[in-house]
Amino acid sequence: MPVQRQPWAEGKGDSIRKDLYHRGPVGEELRALIERDRWKWPKQPIIFLSDMHADTDAFIASLVASGGIKKRGPGDNDFRLTGIGRKARFIIGGDCIDKGPSSIRLLQSIRMLMDRKADVRILAGNHDVRMMLGIRSLGLPSDPRTDHFFIRMGPKVVPFLKEIHDKYLQGKNALRDLPTSRECRRRLFPPKSWFNEFPRLASWVMPDSGIEREMKRLRTKMERFEDDVNSAGLTLRTAYAAARKWQQLFLHPKGEFYWFYDQMRLAHREGSFLFIHAGLDDRIARIINESGIKPLNQEFRRQVHKDLFDFYYGPLANSIRTKYREVDMPLTRQGVESVRRKGIYAIVHGHLNLPRGQRIMLRKGMVNFQCDSTMDRNTRKKEGLKGPAAAATIFLPEGVAMGVSSDYPFIKTFDPQST
Repeated sequence: MPVQRQPWAEGKGDSIRKDLYHRGPVGEELRALIERDRWKWPKQPIIFLSDMHADTDAFIASLVASGGIKKRGPGDNDFRLTGIGRKARFIIGGDCIDKGPSSIRLLQSIRMLMDRKADVRILAGNHDVRMMLGIRSLGLPSDPRTDHFFIRMGPKVVPFLKEIHDKYLQGKNALRDLPTSRECRRRLFPPKSWFNEFPRLASWVMPDSGIEREMKRLRTKMERFEDDVNSAGLTLRTAYAAARKWQQLFLHPKGEFYWFYDQMRLAHREGSFLFIHAGLDDRIARIINESGIKPLNQEFRRQVHKDLFDFYYGPLANSIRTKYREVDMPLTRQGVESVRRKGIYAIVHGHLNLPRGQRIMLRKGMVNFQCDSTMDRNTRKKEGLKGPAAAATIFLPEGVAMGVSSDYPFIKTFDPQST
């Protein structure tokens, strides 16, 4: 891990970039934004960790790198909070659940951190919420708007189902009273009529191109799903049993991981900083301007429990998956001005993995701290990055932000007073 500091902007393209709205040199554009606004910094240290994707080793290494914990042994629970860790607020920026190595082990480690009396906030990531919507949909009355949510998760859900099966469904009575394979297929897959009914019901919230893309994607996943299940050593019956167990573990108030979704929020604000998994669009910016963060989180909880379709294809879900592409809901200069009027001058998010540590992005007149530093081993292998990783972004009450990453040789230091 790096030990020496470097002014954030000196990293050039690895550390700071801008969109076409900002026409001048990037350093001058950043200084202009800083001089225009009086930033309000958090009252306590903030340690932001995002996009662990079920990699517990990367999570624990990142906690150590942040200075928030000190390891005392090789076990996951062999640690103590440091002085900084006792003062800090740990914000988990989403995408805890994924295809592995172990979503369960990662969630248990987050729970250990909370049990040590750490101040922890959990934000919704697209992988976390997509899993919840997909498996929750199995217990709902048949509805063409949501019948496809389970299969829509595709092959990424299979390793987690396998993990639950191997850990929780090994007793001789664990698979008792399972339906037949034919019935399990009926419950897991959308009916044939879905391809006629979904376009009609979705037409009022999705463009024709989006509906066509959704149907094409689902056909592909339906064709592959059973093969993916069988390749993992499961059957449709055991996959369905694992999905039911998932519901018990995560959705029942007495479930081992009920706390995870119960405490999850869409956004969190500290001073002039908005923490969110992916980003904003104009409609979310307007909600924040008119109502604030608390009503936004309340609407998030209402939709993911009662209006799955409206959530997944609406602006709230855009906040957990946008990469500001043409297919994403737009963020314009007007949207940025909406949140600026509420005193929000910086957005802190993950979701867009970066190979050289954290980056500042100037977008439509807003400073964005991009903090997905490609920590999990599966993504690192895919991106050609070597070795284990750790990363944390730290915001101090003194008015300094620091980006620590094992993939960059310096601690990137952002100090508006000296920029």
